[in-house]
Amino acid sequence: MNKNVTIAGKSFEDLKQINEHGAEYWSARALQFLLGYSQWRRFEQAIDRAISSCKESGNPPENHFAGAGKMVELGSGSERIVEDYCLRIG
Repeated sequence: MNKNVTIAGKSFEDLKQINEHGAEYWSARALQFLLGYSQWRRFEQAIDRAISSCKESGNPPENHFAGAGKMVELGSGSERIVEDYCLRIG
């Protein structure tokens, strides 16, 4: 993975998060634009294909893709939960 790619001053390394077990992961919603996807549904399709490929190759997808919800603010000032994924390497 090229960690030098940036968009709006953000890189893969800037978007990295650490869970309570010390494992690194990335929010799919945060990576979406960095990877060139302007629409969530298109990026989600790519994630679905990656999950299928992972299964077909005998790798447990749950080691790399964990479903997650993310609270976002709407234009009206209210909030709602949208689907997200925690993406892990290794």
